[in-house]
Amino acid sequence: MKICVFGAASAHIEKRYIDYVEQLGEKLAKRGHSLVFGCGASGLMGAAARGVKRGGGRVHGVVPKFFRDEGIEQLFDECDEITYTDTMSERKKTMEDEAEAFIIVPGGIGTFEEFFEVLTLKQLGRHEKAIAIYNIDGYYDNLEKFMLEVAERKFITFKAYEMYTYFTSDDEILDYLESYKPDGTPWQKLKIGD
Repeated sequence: MKICVFGAASAHIEKRYIDYVEQLGEKLAKRGHSLVFGCGASGLMGAAARGVKRGGGRVHGVVPKFFRDEGIEQLFDECDEITYTDTMSERKKTMEDEAEAFIIVPGGIGTFEEFFEVLTLKQLGRHEKAIAIYNIDGYYDNLEKFMLEVAERKFITFKAYEMYTYFTSDDEILDYLESYKPDGTPWQKLKIGD
C-alpha cells in the first residue's frame, strides 16, 4: 500500500517525536508498504523517510520546484522518486492521488491544512481512504476534544467526526490501515446528516 505521511518539517522539535516517526516508517516498510511524502529531509517528514529507507521500503517525495530553487527546505536525498510540482496545491493533489491511506503525525500549519483537506475531500465523497492520526505524547488531544465539540454543536455530523481515528501506537495504526474498509456511508450523510 502507498501510505502518505503528513507531518512537521521543523528541525527544532524534540527528539522523541523523531524517534517515534522513524520507527513508524521502518515498520511501515517492513510490512510491505511504501511512503508518499512532502520530500523534506528534516523534522518528521525526514524521520518518516529515513525510517522507511532503513526498513527497505520505497520513498516517493513530492515537492514544489520553488522549494528546491529557493532553498526553502532541505530535500530528502534518498528518494526513489521525486515529483516536482509548480504549486503547493499541485503538491497536495499529487500526494492525495498517489496515496491509498493517510497518516497524520504531529505537525504545524502545513500539516493541519493537509489533514483538513483530506478530511474535507472524504466528507464530500471524493475518496474513501483511511485517515489515521498518530497522537504521539498527547499532541492531538486538544484537537480531538475540539472536533468532538464541533460535532456536539452540530457544525459537523458525528458521522463526519468518525471519518478518521486517533492512535497512540504505530502497530495499531498499521493494523487499522491494512484492515480498513470504507463503511459505504454516502457523502450526503457525512455532510448533512439526518
